[in-house]
Amino acid sequence: MTLTSLSPAAPPRGPAVRGRLLLAAIAAAPAVVLRLSGAEPGPVVGMLVFGLGVLAAAVLLMWAAETARADISGALALALLAFIAVLPEYAVDLYFAYTGGSEPANAAYAAANMTGANRLLIGVGWPLVALAGYLAARRNGARPALASTTLGAHRRVDIGFLAVAAVFAFVLPLTRQIAWYVPLLIVPWYGFYLWRVARSGPGDDEEFTGVPARLARLPRRGRRLTTTALFVAAAAVIFAAAEPFATSLISAGSSLGVDRFLLVQWVAPLATEAPELIVAVVFAWRLRADDGLGALLSSKVNQWTLLVGLLPVAYLAGGGGFGMPLVGRQVDEVALTAAQTVLAVVILLDLRFRLWEAATLFGLFGAQFLLPAESARLVLTYVYLGLAAVLLVPRLRHVGPSLRAIGGR
Repeated sequence: MTLTSLSPAAPPRGPAVRGRLLLAAIAAAPAVVLRLSGAEPGPVVGMLVFGLGVLAAAVLLMWAAETARADISGALALALLAFIAVLPEYAVDLYFAYTGGSEPANAAYAAANMTGANRLLIGVGWPLVALAGYLAARRNGARPALASTTLGAHRRVDIGFLAVAAVFAFVLPLTRQIAWYVPLLIVPWYGFYLWRVARSGPGDDEEFTGVPARLARLPRRGRRLTTTALFVAAAAVIFAAAEPFATSLISAGSSLGVDRFLLVQWVAPLATEAPELIVAVVFAWRLRADDGLGALLSSKVNQWTLLVGLLPVAYLAGGGGFGMPLVGRQVDEVALTAAQTVLAVVILLDLRFRLWEAATLFGLFGAQFLLPAESARLVLTYVYLGLAAVLLVPRLRHVGPSLRAIGGR
């Protein structure tokens, strides 16, 4: 984006911007100080302090990603946002995989946390963005029929890469492991994805508002230094706050007698995914549902490639063998997650995300809690795949363009 595309509306004055930055720093400071001190607060205090830190990090991330559009493509800015926002998920998951080399139960927790985070993104995150976009459109007088999210053509890159990753993911439950060769294939795939989104152009014509409107008017060197500082600060706060926030939630749940496996699979990912979910919903509320869903799309590509690929590496480094085994319930969880991903890809092939599609994803996500039996996961897997097959028929003409987008055509 060039500076000529900036909004003609006057941005906030310098003192106002500095005040907002200071307020975000003040909100984040207690979480960082508490983490550095090594103190272990009670679950309630931890949830409040570290939860506030997560919110502050989300705000910093949003400002950084929007300001970055002055120098790089919007797609790459969202990819950077998604990568930084999901760092806590990496920390938790890779810890479980690393210790799983000596404690097999933790390898199961790694698979549970990874599948929970991935299903949460699509089953809750995407519908939240659709709902926020719908309500924002209604607030601005748009007809409800026009309130479904329409994605830009450049999102076909994300969809194409995710489609390939979704199909490849079925190798994991079929072989009952995340084998040694998985990182060799899907980690470079994520690197190729970043290269492709970086080549999508210098930016778009989205107008700057709020704090980014002022920051984008800085001289190029100062703007880039400020953007980098915001990204780094957000990453630092996320590292400091998200994992203990998740731990506080798990401790609170355990004290109430909730099963630890369920806490690791659902409560911890809810905490670690919070920054990107908050940013995505705020984008949608500001009538930028395309960017909100784009951020979650990029995060899904990230987690379904790089994160999955690093798990067996961490497992090997922790004393495990070549390839992290998936046993019993983990096989079904991975298969169910892969099937959900396939349905999500099919839904977005026509670059539209309608409210009934969002409700379907949310309903199927909720069904797993109403049908807790392990056999129900297999049934839901086939439901996802069957519905994907039905919805694919009218969208077949969109498959080619999405796959060609991978190569830049």
